[in-house]
Amino acid sequence: MSLEFLSLDTIQSLASQYGYWTIFLGIMLENTGLPLPGETITLVGGFLAGSGEMVYWQVLASAIAGAAIGDSCGYWIGRTGGWPLLLKVGKFFRVAEHQLENAKSKFQQNAARAVFLGRFIALLRIFAGPIAGIVEMPYPKFLLCNVAGATLWASVMVSLAFFVGHLISLEQLIAWVGQFAILALLLLIAWIVVPLWLEARASENS
Repeated sequence: MSLEFLSLDTIQSLASQYGYWTIFLGIMLENTGLPLPGETITLVGGFLAGSGEMVYWQVLASAIAGAAIGDSCGYWIGRTGGWPLLLKVGKFFRVAEHQLENAKSKFQQNAARAVFLGRFIALLRIFAGPIAGIVEMPYPKFLLCNVAGATLWASVMVSLAFFVGHLISLEQLIAWVGQFAILALLLLIAWIVVPLWLEARASENS
């Protein structure tokens, strides 16, 4: 969940006052792991570019740079201290270490896709970088997926608001994009949980 004090009006005010720094820093901090509304910030930037208050290419460059740098910071945070912290959290919630090891192994197998496409999925956009660091994804591979994913995500979000912002309200656009991100999260959860459930059922019946 994003911080409530950063309402749409506040974000628009900050973007009008501080320009591209609002786009860059907001997205960078979110991708580092802070619960900021990076998606909304990006859409606001694209909307303001569409209305002539900002320049499209500069908004896009700010969004890509913020996303790529933020995810890299999150990666190194996860790489240097994330696993011991995760073990402590798991112990607190009575999650066995071998279960965390299994989860770590599963993410390693899908790390490239998670980093590349994770920005389109609610919550994964915030945690993909730190988790990639925790599972020790090779940094050159992470960097490639990170920059490619940041470019794709920023291009879609900024362009969407730039062109569609003339047709529907910014509030409606943000709502639709948020609903898509939540739906993607639910599909991801189903993709992970359903096979585990089927496997457990098969084990019970065998």
